Amino acid sequence: MRLLYSCLLYLLTPLVLLRLWWKGFELPDYRRRWGERFGFVPAPAQPVEVWVHAVSVGESLAALPLIRALVARHGEGRVLVTTMTPTGSQRVREALGAQVLHTYLPYDLPGVVARYVARMRPRRVVVMETELWPNLFRTLARRGVPLLVANARLSPRSFRGYGRVRGFTASVLADCSEVAAQSEADAARFRALGAPRVSTMGNIKFDLAVPEAQLELGRSLRDALGQRPVWIAASTHEGEEEAALAAHRELRKSLPDAALILVPRHPQRFDGIAKLVTRDFSCARRRTWGGEALSADVLLGDSMGEMFAYFAAAQVAFVGGSLVPVGGHNVLEPAALGLPVLFGPQMHNFIAARDLLLGEHAGEQVADAAQLAAALLRLLQDPARRNAMGDAGRRAVVANRGALQKLLVLLDRV
Repeated sequence: MRLLYSCLLYLLTPLVLLRLWWKGFELPDYRRRWGERFGFVPAPAQPVEVWVHAVSVGESLAALPLIRALVARHGEGRVLVTTMTPTGSQRVREALGAQVLHTYLPYDLPGVVARYVARMRPRRVVVMETELWPNLFRTLARRGVPLLVANARLSPRSFRGYGRVRGFTASVLADCSEVAAQSEADAARFRALGAPRVSTMGNIKFDLAVPEAQLELGRSLRDALGQRPVWIAASTHEGEEEAALAAHRELRKSLPDAALILVPRHPQRFDGIAKLVTRDFSCARRRTWGGEALSADVLLGDSMGEMFAYFAAAQVAFVGGSLVPVGGHNVLEPAALGLPVLFGPQMHNFIAARDLLLGEHAGEQVADAAQLAAALLRLLQDPARRNAMGDAGRRAVVANRGALQKLLVLLDRV
């Protein structure tokens, strides 16, 4: 099975490169640094103490508290961070700069990962969430490098998919020193797939650190907006911007001065979304915010790394990836700032966080644009209910912190 997997990867590599080239029309960074994807990286002067892999922006943000704790322990330049996407790479560089080594994760081809590991010489490896790379894991196991899958989650849908190749999955998980699952349900699914060493650590996303500079920026924006009702549609995907704008149109029938902060998930879509907004609304893009621009119907958050500022400027949050079959995004970020959180039914990647917010009456699930508009109107017209939901969400986040410290202890042990 492993041989078949590797052969398929080799056969698909030309198509993968063609896809990178095609995506480069929208985001030119996809056409750069291809050597890193094949393991051609300069060897650091000394072995890497800990290598942390976070596939994209969301995982990179979740891993920041862990990475900063590791840098504090081992010193600058001793922690390696890899990502898969240019946006994830940009976020790592903006947040951590020269504190860490950074490259793209090499493709999971046997010779490629062997070359990369030999050059980087990591002493321990942490893979965030559910990134299972058979050849990389086997290479690390053969070299005796401890491997921890951290903050691991496995949705019922993913469990069924891995279950179709249960024997192969079990052999991959056997190469892990330990799987640190987010919840008991996740841990049970990993054990059912054959993982020999599984523990439950909780979700490191509860240990998020909110940058004070972003909070100040958000508060300044909130003050500048005055008494206008403000809501945010965050991390939206194709199809969700239309739903958010439809909800905003309906909302403004009752609250004509309401403002929407719209923050698409992917930067290559910013220009297209700006054109979509201006069909029906006045629009101010992030670089023009200020003065008269803040009277616009929609404020387009077309920047990276400022999500907490956008949340801090809003009174109610809708988190995208949930009205379309993406699986949702991190609903704990707005909850940590004391916002009521709305999301759609497609939350299979964040089941535990969804259930927590629903159980604590800190969040509400909506099915479509009409339900979103109705929920927004109720909350924006009822400050007492809005504050009660926001306080409940903040308390829930605080009460569930502690996964980061457990993870550091486990990493020392493995």
